[in-house]
Parts: sequence; C-alpha cells; structure tokens
Amino acid sequence: MIFVLIDLLLLLVWSTQYRWWGRTIDYKHPRILMYHMVSGHRRGAKFNKLRVPPAQFERHVAYLAENGWTFAHVSELKNALPDKTVVLTFDDGYRDNLEYAHPILARYNAKATLYLVEDRFDRDWSTAKKAHHDSGELMQEPKLTDTEVETMLASGVWELGAHTLTHANLPAAEPQLRADEVIQGRTVLQQKFNQSIPSFAYPFGIYDTEDVRLAEQAGYDFAVTTKEGIDPLPYARPLELKRIKVSGKEGLWSFKLRLRTGRRK
Repeated sequence: MIFVLIDLLLLLVWSTQYRWWGRTIDYKHPRILMYHMVSGHRRGAKFNKLRVPPAQFERHVAYLAENGWTFAHVSELKNALPDKTVVLTFDDGYRDNLEYAHPILARYNAKATLYLVEDRFDRDWSTAKKAHHDSGELMQEPKLTDTEVETMLASGVWELGAHTLTHANLPAAEPQLRADEVIQGRTVLQQKFNQSIPSFAYPFGIYDTEDVRLAEQAGYDFAVTTKEGIDPLPYARPLELKRIKVSGKEGLWSFKLRLRTGRRK
C-alpha cells in the first residue's frame, strides 16, 4: 500500500511539473524555439540549462523533420506559412552554434536565426542582470568570430538578427545608451555582414514599452522575448513575440509537450 501511495505522489508531482493535460495550441500558429548553446554540460556549471547536448539537439531536429514540421527563419513569419511551422532561434553567438548545431541543421535541411551580440568577446554580460552572477562562466564560452558568422550566413541555413551591441540590460541603461544598443545594434550588423537585419531579441528578455518603441524606430519587423508561449496569428504584438524555451536538462518528451502547448507549466 505504501508503494502505491508513493507512486501516486510521484505521479502527482510529475504531472504538476509538466502539465501534460495542457491545451494544444492550434498548429497553424508557428512555434518559435529559443536555444543558446549546443554543447555538453559542464560539471558544477550554473548555466547548464542553456547547454543542449549535441545528441539531444539532433533528436529535436530529427523529430521535427520526421514529423512534418516546416523550418522557417524569423523574417518568414510575415509570409503565409504552412501548419506546423517551427522557427529555431539561437541567442548570443556561441561558437558551438557553428561547431555542433550547424552540421545537424544542414543534415536535416533545417534553418535557424542567430541573435548576435555585436561586442561579444571578453564580456561577462550575466552580471548585467544579476551582479552576483560574476563567475565569468558565459564570458569564458568561446564566441563566434565575424568570419565564422559569415560562413554560417553563406550556407543559407542561418539568418542574422540583432541582440544589442553589448547584451545590455536595456531598462537599466541610460537613455542614449539604450537607444544605441537597440538601433546601432542593427546598423552595425547590417554594415558588417552586408545583410538585412529583420528582427531583434531583447537581452535577458528584460524590456519595457520604451524598448519596444526603440525596436520599432530601428525598423525591425519582429522582436522576440523570453516570455513562454505561442502567439496566435495574426500577430497583435510582432515586437513582443513569445518563444518556447528549450532546456538542456529536459528530454524529448518535454520538448514535444512544449511544442504542443508552448509551456511547461
């Protein structure tokens, strides 16, 4: 009897954690997934949730490719798209995006949008969110060089989006600096890579109405947040699109659940 009660308790905890009974969002609404790194976990590391191991990432992409999902760039969200469209996004500009994610994407004819921090080397941006996040863990992660970014863009697999000049905490920045981060962040990338920069990602997902106004002034068609969920078409707030967070600590079952409901909880 005691084991039955324990099993029921575990089932209750598991169900509460994953909310498997959540409502399925109509598949006519595109899913926008958020990744950061595709690399193995590091023992004792604080940010392992941001690291999706390569084998796990391949399971994600293979599942999508084999189950009728259409891959799109963020810029394509302004077009009519088929049901079961998925948009993969990668924030910050880690080198493993080229080393591990790119070959997998190419193998499955998938595509992705890279939100690149312009000044990304030797910068511990995690302290801009919380001062005590000063381990330097993310600063020490190898970043993409400009040449590597050019290689990725030339492949046709990747589209480039802006992620500010320095991965700033926008609402905490002085007004002129804040405007430069959003507006110049686009201009610099356009000039450096000779590419249109149609979309933007708010660093840390921290922003307010002023940042949305700046994103509009900068000319972005879309901006993505870290708010969990799936926005219905037509987009009421194209400069505040929700994304589905992909954690490196969860398995394929959770991934499928999030694709269906947009949320874990």
